[in-house]
Amino acid sequence: MNTHDSHDQSGDHDHPHTHEHVTAADAPWKHDGIRVIPADKLDGNTAQTPGMDRKAAINFARTGAQKLWAGTVTIHANAKTGAHHHGHLESVIYVIRGRARMRWGERLEFTAEAGPGDFIYVPPYVPHQEINASPTELLECVLCRSDGEAVAVNLAIEPVEKPEDVLWVDPTHPQGGV
Repeated sequence: MNTHDSHDQSGDHDHPHTHEHVTAADAPWKHDGIRVIPADKLDGNTAQTPGMDRKAAINFARTGAQKLWAGTVTIHANAKTGAHHHGHLESVIYVIRGRARMRWGERLEFTAEAGPGDFIYVPPYVPHQEINASPTELLECVLCRSDGEAVAVNLAIEPVEKPEDVLWVDPTHPQGGV
């Protein structure tokens, strides 16, 4: 057997290294590794839209995540956003309960619906409108975005399904403006 073989179990090899063992209490991964965010610990101190309740689970402030944001959104019965896009961000919406209707396009002329277990992908810069398709039931979803940045650009597009003055309001867009 070659003594320089990487699979040499004899311990007789000619490259230096230490055999220090890190205990579980000293492991760097203990506090910087996997994080579990309990359902009752989501943070409601996030960008809100009338008729929608967003709660952050994963973001920079809570977990140190640098390239994504994840949380939940509960959309009240019959609630609709205005036309908007999320800039360079990609979004994924997973429907837990209820019926989501998405409208998109230059005039929001395209439409699709999604139900429990369905995923919705929203590419960057796509003008869209989010709608709870039910006049009586809540729509519950998990939302993931490709950055922790709160990007929402409200658009002057006459929506096919008119919102009730529902504009994105967050620290970056306090007046709901562009």
